Amino acid sequence: MPSTLKILRVLVDPTRLRLLRLLGQTELTVAEMQEILAMGQSRISTHLAQLRQAGLVVDRRAGKNIHYGLPTDFTQRAWFPLLEESAHEISETARDDRALGLVLKKRQDTAREYFDRLAGKFGRSYCPGRSWQGLSHLLLTLVPRVVVADLGAGEGTLSQLLARRAEKVIAVDNSEKMVEFGSEVARQNGFANLEYRLGDIEAPPIEAGTVDLAILSQALHHASAPQKALQAAFTLLKPGGRLLILDLLAHNFEQARDLYADLWLGFGEAELLEMLEKAGFRQTEISVVARETESPYFQTLLAVGSKDL
Repeated sequence: MPSTLKILRVLVDPTRLRLLRLLGQTELTVAEMQEILAMGQSRISTHLAQLRQAGLVVDRRAGKNIHYGLPTDFTQRAWFPLLEESAHEISETARDDRALGLVLKKRQDTAREYFDRLAGKFGRSYCPGRSWQGLSHLLLTLVPRVVVADLGAGEGTLSQLLARRAEKVIAVDNSEKMVEFGSEVARQNGFANLEYRLGDIEAPPIEAGTVDLAILSQALHHASAPQKALQAAFTLLKPGGRLLILDLLAHNFEQARDLYADLWLGFGEAELLEMLEKAGFRQTEISVVARETESPYFQTLLAVGSKDL
């Protein structure tokens, strides 16, 4: 563990403070940091190397990219309040925030373009983990006459199934074409209790504490920040509400990033449970409910969590 004196020496540099402040909001690649800070790759890499040596930055590989973030205990360190105060004195703070917003929007636009191309084709084209076997396990857990939020709903095949029994279903997706297509299908089928809303699963356009059941069906691995998406789901639930997640078990099929616009290659069972508990969920359960018989042998997880009364 580097000494406190060494860490403080590393923190003196304004550029490194700007990097830490950005990474405290979300993971970033070197290319994204270049775009935000308008600096060269070698300069940023040098700063990251110093931060990593001091134990202030961690990294993980995702396909061809390396994503940088902060250690989980970063905010608990003794000098963190001083770091926060110093960061606010940097004149580039507002500019960095605007540039970060643009970078995150580009991420969403990349995924949205993929799903816009698929609008109206789901069910007729292959999508890993989207199996009737997995969906049946989810449907069996439903309580009738409840308010449901289908987060990352796509064109809303699941939403339309749920609307047959639920009091109300709110389908949220960040693709305008998916929302338009789903809304039209709902209208044609007479689903007066099914409403489509344009929005992101990390900040769904649903009032806090108004939903009985939230569902993330093969959506979490498309989130830029899965933990943030789980926290958002927790917020919109009523006390006693439940979250159901269908997603892929962690795998090594790297082509999924390009083929299906996946940002995460599934989740480990222990990892997903830890994320749920960190978001505030209790009575958590998880199990593998479907296994595909053809390569790359995707497996589907069903995870459940409850919000305390």
